[in-house]
Amino acid sequence: MFSRGLVVASVALFSLAGAAASPLQERAECSGNTASTRSEWCDFSLDTDYMTEAPDTGVIREYWLELTEVIVAPDGVSRTAMAINGSIPGPTILADWGDTVKVHVSNALIDSTNGTSLHFHGIRQNYTNQNDGVASITQCPTPPGQSITYEWRALQYGSSWYHSHFALQAYQGVFGGIVINGPASANYDEDLGMLFLNDWDHDTVDALYHEAQTNGPPTLDNGLINGTNTYEDGGFRYNTTFASGTSYRIRLVNGAVDTHFKFMVDNHTMTVIAADLIPIKPYETTAVDIGMGQRYDVIITADQAATADSFWMRAIPQSACSENSNEDDIKGIIYYDDSTNEPTTSGYDYTDSCGDETDNLVPYLSKTVQSPADRTEELPAGIAITSDNLFKWTLNSTSMLVDWGNPTLSQIVNGTTTWDKDDAIILLPNANEWVYIVISTTMTVPHPIHLHGHDYYVLAQGTGHYSSDVSLNLANPPRRDTAMLPSAGYLVLAFETDNPGAWLMHCHIGWHTSEGFAVQFIERYDEIAAITDSDGMAANCAAWNAYKEEAGIEQEDSGV
Repeated sequence: MFSRGLVVASVALFSLAGAAASPLQERAECSGNTASTRSEWCDFSLDTDYMTEAPDTGVIREYWLELTEVIVAPDGVSRTAMAINGSIPGPTILADWGDTVKVHVSNALIDSTNGTSLHFHGIRQNYTNQNDGVASITQCPTPPGQSITYEWRALQYGSSWYHSHFALQAYQGVFGGIVINGPASANYDEDLGMLFLNDWDHDTVDALYHEAQTNGPPTLDNGLINGTNTYEDGGFRYNTTFASGTSYRIRLVNGAVDTHFKFMVDNHTMTVIAADLIPIKPYETTAVDIGMGQRYDVIITADQAATADSFWMRAIPQSACSENSNEDDIKGIIYYDDSTNEPTTSGYDYTDSCGDETDNLVPYLSKTVQSPADRTEELPAGIAITSDNLFKWTLNSTSMLVDWGNPTLSQIVNGTTTWDKDDAIILLPNANEWVYIVISTTMTVPHPIHLHGHDYYVLAQGTGHYSSDVSLNLANPPRRDTAMLPSAGYLVLAFETDNPGAWLMHCHIGWHTSEGFAVQFIERYDEIAAITDSDGMAANCAAWNAYKEEAGIEQEDSGV
């Protein structure tokens, strides 16, 4: 183990997004981790089992984030949005493997309906369930004028993102990147950091939500790459410059409300080295399928100077999943060396589809899943239409409806042991047992399924009817926190009960989350109260409930 003592890092105001990317600079001095030895990390390496062991750095990375309303024009068309420290995307949280991360969030939103929370997507929150940042599950919303602090250990390494888990705020602009420095499964020269892919509309998602409930998902106007794009005669392209012969790590995130992208860079082959926060055995591809909430770390080498001096970067919405009005023009530019020329290159051929990268994902650190004695009961995903002609998604025949002002974690601390059906709770009382889950659908809509508090093992994934005849991959299956439930198909996943808490599992299509497509696992109930700061939780809930009553706020979604 090694220790560098106490270090406090802070983040102040960032400018609005759209500038060219620059290499990440904030990285601890760590012997062995160089451009030619990325698999090494101080006294650790890619061979270290990060599920059970992490550096003890003694470092605290501390961030202050403020949420405000802003007027933005990321594609040249002005509209209201929400920003973090004045930026969309918000500041990147940078840490090293083993650091402690402390994030202070101030809600300076003016709209009286806007409480907030901040979820650190993919962070396992080992024994820190209270810091998962999910309204109605692990906390009450933090009301305007109030602040909350989240604290967790960076026991994983790689790329992820944080976003609000209150209503549809994540798609109003309340999101940013997470980079946890550590070893990597392939070498590269420079780290360009986060690259967000988002869909975007000239109306807010709040304004579109009623349409989504009554008519199905709306067709959005545009898409953004790292917070910017063009539209008609306005806006500008995301761009960055490559030096010929240099290799670059790019950390892709799909932060869309309802768009599945194929990502590519003309003329270039990508080496994929991580999926979500799991290092994998590298593979090469010309296009990456990336569903909502998923992340891929890719390496691109600037080896095409002989073919052109600038190249299109493309985020292509897949119409097999959802429509976008500007699907052919969500693009950025990679310039070589001193070029400023607009690209004339052509994209790779592809098949429009809502696929996953599952078949290519082989975790670097091999793990085996225990064979199930019996196949678990399915959790069917479907849709119901209420008497108000509103779409409500169901999982396990239940449409989730939880209360902003009475979160599950608070109920556990107060001794609740029985739950309403629409709390959508599955109890997992025993420690260190394998849980096997089958999610299936007969509907021709794919869904990205995200589990909090765990990485899960993808045992099977396919179209058609699930049965016990489906073969399960138990020998080093893909591990991740978000995978696609195929259209008219099934997803089989497994995880171990190694993390006490109340954990949400949901579809990461924003409309579907708000419409109730979720369940929650109460894992190791008897241990949860002892690891919870009940006073801090109660104070935040008291502030929210007083504010909610005074402002006359009525909850209009699933609560998460």
